[in-house]
Amino acid sequence: MSRFDVTIAGELNLDLILYGLPETLPPERELLAENMMLTLGSSSAIVAHNLAALGSRVGFVSCIGGDSFGDIALQRLSASGVHVEQVIRNPTMQTGLTVILQHGNWRNILTYPGTIFDLKLENIDFDYVSSSRHFHFSSFYLQRGLRPHVTDLFRQLKQHGLTISLDPNDDPDDEWKPDIEEALHYVDIFLPNAREAKKIAGTQNIEDAVSKLAAMVPLIVVKRGAEGAMAQRGGDRFASPAAAVEIVDPVGAGDSFDAGFLHQFLRGGDLQSCLNAGNVAAALSTTRAGGTEAFRDVEYRNSFLQSHC
Repeated sequence: MSRFDVTIAGELNLDLILYGLPETLPPERELLAENMMLTLGSSSAIVAHNLAALGSRVGFVSCIGGDSFGDIALQRLSASGVHVEQVIRNPTMQTGLTVILQHGNWRNILTYPGTIFDLKLENIDFDYVSSSRHFHFSSFYLQRGLRPHVTDLFRQLKQHGLTISLDPNDDPDDEWKPDIEEALHYVDIFLPNAREAKKIAGTQNIEDAVSKLAAMVPLIVVKRGAEGAMAQRGGDRFASPAAAVEIVDPVGAGDSFDAGFLHQFLRGGDLQSCLNAGNVAAALSTTRAGGTEAFRDVEYRNSFLQSHC
């Protein structure tokens, strides 16, 4: 029996979210936010946290600094049940931080990388990450220390019998270089949102993007926000509507979808049930501030999941 259901190597930092900001931010002005939240951030960590909260056995590899932000991030991740002994601390560095400025229905996302770029292939214990049934990788473009070696890592993991999922997330440089296509040769489940799929495929049309990307991977799952999610496996198309909830905060909804989808996938669920589980997890995330707060409240989480299954 594998030690873990899922292993993840990626970034670990906090999100500072400011709500109720003006639509415009004029310079040299002191502007007021209506609310704030300091919570566990980073796509990799949100997926890991929420997978563990759902009941998956999760091992995590990352780098953090020697500061209090690193302490909080590590404690939050560990409290959910994620195994964190492979998280490396660099006492001379600062842990990364993402500041999210929420303006009504849109937002700015500003990230100080800190130790995010420090995670490199030589930091990863291969025996550890391969002692799993599945490997998940988020933030392909942000993980600059690992990005040049992702294809080699995926190739080795496939040789050890793991399935692999990849969520590209945004490209901070907005270049969308095609090196991701080489990594996709070893990916079983590709999990972009609609914008990312179009950017990677080099098209403005989502159907053209899905068609192109479906030729590269066995399964592509596209997250479409309020429109739910769609998947393409060969010539077969699947869709699942978004769960109807009152949205408090969309931060981390896509990562929470990944957690719900993968948890169901690893339990042997069919594709339709995996899509449904992903949408329910995403909806749960949006009912509280940040990407993990709704999952931290055990009674609330269990009640929500029971009422939406």
